[in-house]
Amino acid sequence: MDAVVIVLLLVGCAFVVVGTLGLLRFPDLPTRLHAVAKADNLGLGFIVAALIVDAFARGEDGMSIAGVTAKLLLIWVLALLGTAGNSHLLAGSERFHDGGAR
Repeated sequence: MDAVVIVLLLVGCAFVVVGTLGLLRFPDLPTRLHAVAKADNLGLGFIVAALIVDAFARGEDGMSIAGVTAKLLLIWVLALLGTAGNSHLLAGSERFHDGGAR
């Protein structure tokens, strides 16, 4: 089980690093937002999956596995919604930058 957790964590971290490189590399705001939003959400999904697998493997005592899974999935869903909302607001404000629509 530890190998599965390690692979999921490495894949998740790789997506986060690629998203950060896209943020630094791409020329304009919409492409930067796209790179960060997509890659980071997917990376966070893999990291959450690794934590869920780890919780199942360890059999947490203090909290039920269903509770841990529900909380981790809630964190991921809130991050997905927050990223989508923030990207939309930033892209909309960039569109009207310099006094009007481009």
